[in-house]
Amino acid sequence: MRAEFTTEPFEGEGDPPAHALAARDRLLEAGLEPDFGPLGTSITGDREVLLPALAAVLETALDSGAHRITLQVTVDGAPVEES
Repeated sequence: MRAEFTTEPFEGEGDPPAHALAARDRLLEAGLEPDFGPLGTSITGDREVLLPALAAVLETALDSGAHRITLQVTVDGAPVEES
């Protein structure tokens, strides 16, 4: 399973916002290795580990100041629709 998410608001140049760092840290605490970037984070893992970690990410990011979280989850092997 693969997930990609973005937390907002963006703060422009400089250090990433606290809500983005807190979301990343929750994934690390779950034993996952996120690909953390300035405009979003992606993570791959087993469903049993990833789904609870994502629930924690949502709660933590909101508690840390996020106003919006955009999340996309893809199941391995599922066909990807092109738009």
